[in-house]
Amino acid sequence: MDKIIAQTTIQVTEEGYLTDFSQWNKEIGNEIAKEQEIEMTDKHWEVIDYIHDKHQKQEALSIRGIKKSGVINIKEFYQLFPGGPLKKATMIAGIPKPKSCI
Repeated sequence: MDKIIAQTTIQVTEEGYLTDFSQWNKEIGNEIAKEQEIEMTDKHWEVIDYIHDKHQKQEALSIRGIKKSGVINIKEFYQLFPGGPLKKATMIAGIPKPKSCI
């Protein structure tokens, strides 16, 4: 379905995940974050960069993987992306919802 965000029409799933990563840019990520009531900081973008790297390598994402990444500890991950950190972080990153998310 179409959604207009940051003056750009993007394709998203019913849950709000981008269906085409090539439509993503940092401005769109920022706008999605605002919709999720998240104010992006350098630490948030560091996590998003990590998620993009894993996605590019086609490696599965999980909370456990984030914990082992060395990028962020789990407590901080939950603080940065409250109420479903992996769901919210991947949505902001413009990638599909991980299979490990219900």
